[in-house]
Amino acid sequence: MQNKGCLSYKTMLGYTSKLKKTMITKKDKNTMLNTTQKEFVDYAVDKYGTNELTVAQLKEANQNFGHKYAPQWLIKNKDYKIGKGLFQVPTETGETTSPTAGASENVLSSKKQEAPIINTEAAYVVSSLTGDIVPQKDKSFVSFGNYPDLKSIVKSNMFYPVFITGLSGNGKTFGVTQACAENKKEMIRVNVTIETDEDDLLGGYRLRDGQTVWQNGPVIEAMERGALLLLDEIDLASNKIMCLQPILEGSGVYVKKINKFVKPKNGFNVVATANTKGQGSDDGKFIGTNVLNEAFLERFPITFEQKYPTAKIEEKILVNTLASAGKTDKEFCNKLVTWADVIRKTYFDGGVDEIISTRRLVHIIQAYTIFNSKMKAIEVCTNRFDDDTKNSFVELYTKVDAGASAEQISEEQRTAEVNSQMSDNDSESDDSDVI
Repeated sequence: MQNKGCLSYKTMLGYTSKLKKTMITKKDKNTMLNTTQKEFVDYAVDKYGTNELTVAQLKEANQNFGHKYAPQWLIKNKDYKIGKGLFQVPTETGETTSPTAGASENVLSSKKQEAPIINTEAAYVVSSLTGDIVPQKDKSFVSFGNYPDLKSIVKSNMFYPVFITGLSGNGKTFGVTQACAENKKEMIRVNVTIETDEDDLLGGYRLRDGQTVWQNGPVIEAMERGALLLLDEIDLASNKIMCLQPILEGSGVYVKKINKFVKPKNGFNVVATANTKGQGSDDGKFIGTNVLNEAFLERFPITFEQKYPTAKIEEKILVNTLASAGKTDKEFCNKLVTWADVIRKTYFDGGVDEIISTRRLVHIIQAYTIFNSKMKAIEVCTNRFDDDTKNSFVELYTKVDAGASAEQISEEQRTAEVNSQMSDNDSESDDSDVI
């Protein structure tokens, strides 16, 4: 390429003036090939016996040089394109070599006039997903709450978006994963953040093996595979996710960057999980959650409100988790559930600011299998709370461990609260007497 009297040459890695060049004539135009490009041309023409090659042949030839895809310097140059998916590689003479026997079926006629089409091959659409993406079954999983309904939706293979809301650690994501595992349904999970945008969801141009390619995003992958798309923590998103609106209607989506319209394959569905209902968090417990667009939320036909499992179900979950590690201690599991139940009741009554989730109980069980110490397991798994909360939680467990029931502890707490109020009233009365 000549630029203001200075000669520079473009290679796959940029512009350089150090590589040896070869002048090639093509369509009465001068084209400069560097040494690497000429080696590719010589190899490809020698391999196939012709310089009119398809994209597949170019890709196969380029693998000899350690690349997975056809050379972009060639297929993105319109001067070399002579038909649909057919290119004429530049030779020193510019003449077309007759194809060898057996190769004619892979070559398209350059004389045939084709109607205008969208050439997706030129964009190098690639996928990073390979193999089986069906979640694995978890032996410790126990069905509860809305799981049977969710499983029915997955099994139906219908497009029926679902919004699942509930407090942290109560099995929202786990339930979706296991519903897919039970129905052998492919699932793609996207962890949404405030920064998630169209490029993260639909896809974008990426650098792979020294070449720029278009890589499908998780949404496009799920649509083309007929998989379930799990949008985790959707209430953390900004208005950048509005690109999902047509997708939530069950119609296709136009990907403008590659000029391609993608239609969902049968079986595609969307499930979103959130700690709020898309209206933000007033109590400050879930910092970072946002108010989602009402039109966006309206695209979800149903909403499941996920509650914590009952004491019986939760105990079974802990027993199964312990059993998966080859241990049994039903009494410890029962006491942990009682302990968590008292804390949750106190939390919903406004007595404490923290809560023990089902996930936290599973963490304690797992820590117990590692350290073989119940109190250490509880302490290391409650260290995330402030000191006052942690100490009160640990003290509460010692009462449960000593044999106190949830009702006894709750009655003790109510008595203590009444005495505290009476003490405060007496103090106020004394102050008014002094005045």
